[in-house]
This record gives sequence, structure tokens and C-alpha cells, in this order.
Amino acid sequence: MAVFSIVKLSELEGAKRMDAEYYKPELRFITEILKKREIIEIGKVADVVDGPFGSSLHAENYVEKGIPFLRVHNVTKEGLLNLYDLVFICEEDHERLKSSEALPGDVIITKTGWVGFATVITDDIKKCNYRADLAKIRLRATSRLDPYFVSMFLNSKYGRLQTKRLMSGARGDRILAINIKKIVIPYLKDKFQKEVRHIYTLAIEQYKTSITLYSQAENLLLEELGLKDFKPKYEKTYTAKLSDEFSAHRIDAEYFQPAYEEVIEKLRENNIELQPLRKFILSIQKGIEPGSENYRDEGKPFIRVSNLSKYGFTDRDQKYLSEELYQQLRETYEPKQGDFLLTKDATPGIAYVVKEQIEGIISSGILRLQINDSEINKEYLALCINSIVGKMQVERDCGGSVILHWKPEQVKRLQIPILPLETQQEIASLVQQSHEARKKAKELLEIAKRAVEIAIENSEAEALDYISKHA
Repeated sequence: MAVFSIVKLSELEGAKRMDAEYYKPELRFITEILKKREIIEIGKVADVVDGPFGSSLHAENYVEKGIPFLRVHNVTKEGLLNLYDLVFICEEDHERLKSSEALPGDVIITKTGWVGFATVITDDIKKCNYRADLAKIRLRATSRLDPYFVSMFLNSKYGRLQTKRLMSGARGDRILAINIKKIVIPYLKDKFQKEVRHIYTLAIEQYKTSITLYSQAENLLLEELGLKDFKPKYEKTYTAKLSDEFSAHRIDAEYFQPAYEEVIEKLRENNIELQPLRKFILSIQKGIEPGSENYRDEGKPFIRVSNLSKYGFTDRDQKYLSEELYQQLRETYEPKQGDFLLTKDATPGIAYVVKEQIEGIISSGILRLQINDSEINKEYLALCINSIVGKMQVERDCGGSVILHWKPEQVKRLQIPILPLETQQEIASLVQQSHEARKKAKELLEIAKRAVEIAIENSEAEALDYISKHA
């Protein structure tokens, strides 16, 4: 049934917008609720600054260590600053782009991709910079607003719906800095804002604990394999036997780069047993590609390679399928708790063990494996594949291609180092603890977000009561 929204001409002129989407009833009612409180436009209490123009920096400008350079996927939908996948720029580039320097207390908001999500630069990050698809909100000293409260408000439904209303572009897929300034935010009591900050910082601590635990698991693995601080040497010139080319069915020079074999040789020198992945696979199944014409803006998640990392599922450029199509595909293509997922296309070699039951369909770029866990610990196996041991083998298999594809027969040949079961379990325990800490961080942020919504809808007192009961 069609929905009509009648708007006065005076309102139309005031907003300077002619598109019907802007006047949807569900978007307009947000403003009406906020008007019941003292509100202020962000642009009147903060400076909003875009990131540097897209051509200012490219991937080749990234360095191994330096100033953190934030990209869209470094801002999670929960409000965390994703530290797992940071890149860095040199001090000189940072100084050249000084206007987009972000400091502790600054709020960073996404302008494209998953638009309008925000996070806060924490005290342990002395300074950083950010891409053009992000913007910085720097509150003025007189704003009466806490940056952690501002971030959580932007991630709440009252911030999200305003963002949706203010989005522009041919497909309504971005928000400009000038429109970020128009987002209105309520003045809630200082006591409540401080409590939101407290819950937020607790979540951040849990998240950092998660990072530390995962790093401990990676370090323990490499130490036990004798690969701690090991760096393979890439040779500029090398030779290969013709017989090796025939047996490998490869003639591209990259495949015979000695660095790839160096890792395996190092493991053998350390008397580490190696077994092909096929030994542990009970079954292997590829996901499905339903076609982009079936993508939706909402519905059940369609999990593509870009939505999977070694730490779990991400919302990066998330696509969705209709409920009807999901029901048709779920029996065969929905991952179950305990399933072993492995990417084979685009970014091959990402391994992840599904920790909790999810609703979603995996794409054809992802393999779903059933692993015989009486033979090997699945979390240990995933960590091995994600480590330098797996990466070097995958890089070798997929080299020479413009679009990377890892064939199932190559997957099965992947050499897996075998450590004692007790050591495998110790490593797996650290991975599981890391997951639990991340889960707790997200739960705390969800509590803080809901508390902000309750405070707006009802009262700060009721919101504080909600926090005390759930946090």
C-alpha cells in the first residue's frame, strides 16, 4: 500500500529538498521527538572536517609503522575503532595533511560505505589521520557535550535516521560534511552523559583485551613452530627445473619464488610434522551467487568474502537477500555454529570457525568445510591458515592471476603444521577468550545505545536504571 506524506510548502522551502524520501513519515517523526528536548545542531557546537581528497594518498603511501590512517572499515557499526586492520602513513604525509589530523576526544563519522556510524579517538592513540570518506567532529570546549555520548547518539536510531534523511548523491549513498553539521543532538544531563562514557570505555577495554588475547594466540603458534620473527627472503632472480614446472602445471615465474618454499623448509628444519589439509576435511561445499539483481538494502545478510575476516563477520558493504530467497537457500548455504569457513576468491585464505549460529547465506567465494575435530583443533587450524604458514602457500597457489582464485584441489593440498593436541588446545583457548571479550564489548555498546534511546524517549532516570540492570 502506498504511503502519503503531505508537507507544507514552507517546510519544503526551509529544507531546500525536493525529494520525497526526505519527507517520509518515519524520518520526520524523529525530529518531532527530539524537539521535546533542548537540542542543538552539531555544526553550532563542533567543527566538522572532511578527510583529504581521495587522490592525496594511495596504498603505496602506506608504511609499516607510523601515523595510523583510518578508513571506513576502521569504524564499526557498534561504535568501536577497529584496530585489527590499521594502515599507517609517514610523519611527512601526516604533516602535509594536517587539517585532517584527529586527536583523542575527536569523533570520527563515516561518510560513505556504511554511512553515519561513529567512534571516538581514544587517549592511547596520540594522533591519527583519516581518508576522504570519513569526517572529524571536534567538539568545542563550550559544547556541553561528551564525545562518547555524541558517538553513541549518532549510532542510535535517533542519529541513524537523521543521517539517512540527510544523505545525498545519485543513489543516496553518502553524507556531506555540510549535512553532518545539520544533525541535531539533545542536551541530556551531565550525569547521564558521563555514565554513557563509562560504559563505552568499559567496552573499549574489553575490545583491547580481545586484541591482546588474539595476539597472544598468534605469538604462541609462531613460537611453537619456530617462526617467531621469521621473515622469508624474496629473491629477485632464481631458477627452477623444467620437471618441477611440469609437475606443478605452472609456468609463471612467481610460483617458483624461493621464499614460498622457505617457510616449509624452516618447519622441516624444526622437526614440525606437516599434513595436507585434505586429511582433516570430512566434506567441502561452495557457497552460492544468487546474482546482484537479488541484492536488497535490508533483509538477511548475504555474506561475501569482504564480510569475513579472521576475527569474524564484518558489515563492510553488506548486501542482503529477501526473506523468501533466504528461506529457499538456508538449508544448504547457511553456516552453522562450528562450521569452518575458508575464502577462495578475491582475498583467498581467510579462515574462520563460526562461533555462534547466524542467519545469512554464504557467497560462492567462500567454502564451508566440515573438519574432523578428533584429528585437529579447528581454532588451531584456522590460526595456522591465517598465519604466515598458510599465507605463503596461498600466495604461491594464487600468484600470476589478475583476479585471485584458489582452487579446491589446491585448498586440499595446503600443508598444515601439526603441534601436540595440548598445545593446540592452549592456542584455541586464547582465540575463544578473544572472541568472548569482543562479544562482551559489543554487548556493552548495545546497552549504552539503548540507554541513549530510552533517555530521549522517556527520561535519563529510566535510562540509568536500564544500565544498572543490564551492564
